[in-house]
Amino acid sequence: MTPSSQATARGGLTTVELIWIEKRIEHRIRFGRPAHETIIDKRRRVIGFAPGSVFAFVRWAANDFGTITSRIDIVRAVLPAEPYQTLPYVRPGGEILLKIAGWDKVERVLQLIDAIEAISLDPVGAAPDYWRQTHNRLVAGGTLCAYSLEQHRAFLLRKRATS
Repeated sequence: MTPSSQATARGGLTTVELIWIEKRIEHRIRFGRPAHETIIDKRRRVIGFAPGSVFAFVRWAANDFGTITSRIDIVRAVLPAEPYQTLPYVRPGGEILLKIAGWDKVERVLQLIDAIEAISLDPVGAAPDYWRQTHNRLVAGGTLCAYSLEQHRAFLLRKRATS
């Protein structure tokens, strides 16, 4: 089955497997608007996002000695015919806007998300270019910029002009 036919079989949703095993594994959504949810058992569920939806997927794992991985991915769910990048636990994949590993960097992204919410905006609606820029700045060790209402207004105007 091709990737686009797999997406069509799921009704065009991008699915994310969420896992929670206390003190071992945590896969969760930090923001996003799921269109569907299936509970597999008390530790696992699968949620689906409609094409065009943006969500933040946080993955953390530990062993007896502490944290072994900490990641955050900000992803846009794609249409069945669109190209996509693959991610673990995300089917078929999506357009990756930000992909960061390491607790220090993940924590900085979580703080930026909190700051967006503090100005009464839903991070789902933030400009995709903001997430790409944040990714690039983190990778390069640059200074991060907070998302502003002015940036958001400019993004909405650009979006309206191209529609």
